[in-house]
Amino acid sequence: MAVAEPRVRTAEPLVKVEGLKKYFPITRGLLSRTVGYVRAVDGVSLEIHPGETFGLVGESGCGKSTLARLVLRLIPATEGRVWFDGQDLFALPPAAMRKMRRQMQIIFQDPFGSLNPRFTVADIIGEPLRVHGMRRRADRDRRVAELMEMVGLNPAWRHRFPHQFSGGQRQRIGIARAIALNPRFVVADEAVSSLDVSVQAQILNLLADLQERLGLTYLFIAHGLNVVRHVSTRVGVMYLGQLVEVAPVDELFSHPAHPYTAALLSAVPVPHPRRRRERIVLQGDVPSPANPPAGCRFHPRCPFAQPRCREERPVLRTLTSGHAVACHFPLE
Repeated sequence: MAVAEPRVRTAEPLVKVEGLKKYFPITRGLLSRTVGYVRAVDGVSLEIHPGETFGLVGESGCGKSTLARLVLRLIPATEGRVWFDGQDLFALPPAAMRKMRRQMQIIFQDPFGSLNPRFTVADIIGEPLRVHGMRRRADRDRRVAELMEMVGLNPAWRHRFPHQFSGGQRQRIGIARAIALNPRFVVADEAVSSLDVSVQAQILNLLADLQERLGLTYLFIAHGLNVVRHVSTRVGVMYLGQLVEVAPVDELFSHPAHPYTAALLSAVPVPHPRRRRERIVLQGDVPSPANPPAGCRFHPRCPFAQPRCREERPVLRTLTSGHAVACHFPLE
């Protein structure tokens, strides 16, 4: 198979998000009366440029996966816009959006639950090819064999079922399915979190290799900064439905500006037997997204909170080139 030429990086973003919100209604009673909303994503704006990997981190329930599904238009947004290659996704009619989906794919967290156990590997990887117009079985079989080789699987295994593979191999099947249509943008939603550490490294290396060969752009979602550090160009940190910091990966690790980012970094292990990081232990639990705190949402747990933090919501503002933070009193 001929290796695709890497796509040329441009100054224009491939993905642009402005003021994105997703509120899930809370209902009660036989008539399902709405009594409130879970603010899963609450006013997120970001840009992802061609050829880069934008890492997105935060605690469970902070809205990372919901944001990813909004960007791919897998779920409807409450408010905001998403542009892909200059086109407003929310304005596209169904037929145009169907064609656009060839350009945007997702790798799911669970490498077993995301695969149909009744399908063979050939059927799983070949399904997007069939849906998008490759009708001849022989053509699909050739493409499936190419894809399996690309992700490090033996094409002779194409007639096996998902349960006959290890977790890492099943994730390779999911990756092959995601790149089957030669997309430009791939969301990796906790794609390595359920795998052993050694297998994680293999999958991360595979994703990096595919990015180089195919010119892919990634939105890489993870719980911990230790994973995104090795694959990301820039990193966004989410807390309770909002972005609190965005920076190039090296800048974020050397000069975190938000107290929440500093707390996450303090939990990253140091690969040295005699060196230790001073651990920042956050007090209290994450507030409910159904009733977020006024002002800065992090202030109930922030060791540096001031009266202003409890009254005024901070906006994401630029500190230096490429480094933005939503904090009234950023760290030095």
